[in-house]
Amino acid sequence: MSRLCPCTSKKPYDRCCGPFHTGAAAPETAEQLMRSRFSAYAMAKVDYLIATRPEAKRGEENRDELLQYCKSVSCVGLKIVGKEKGGKTDDTGIVTFHASLQANGRRSLHIETSNFARENGKWVYVDGVVKA
Repeated sequence: MSRLCPCTSKKPYDRCCGPFHTGAAAPETAEQLMRSRFSAYAMAKVDYLIATRPEAKRGEENRDELLQYCKSVSCVGLKIVGKEKGGKTDDTGIVTFHASLQANGRRSLHIETSNFARENGKWVYVDGVVKA
């Protein structure tokens, strides 16, 4: 059994976000994609973060900057606080979450409402609104 998944699902990584990161499975819901992206940030899986953006936006992603960010922050915890649509039969979804982060010895709370959509049958992260 593998360690617990960083997405705080309390499931083993190899039975939670791991199969999404390896490409063995694809998230079936917007929440699964959101959780897998949180885990990807926690584990510096930059290629997954880029691959789960809309095709038209992937070229705008800076791999080196993403990697540097992932290495500079510790993803401490994740709490899903709201969902709209984003189910197995939906084409769009919204997930609101609180991510506990730590950088330079200081904790912070990242609060975001994220928009997701299906592209070529797979969920992608479209954009998000961060609460200041």
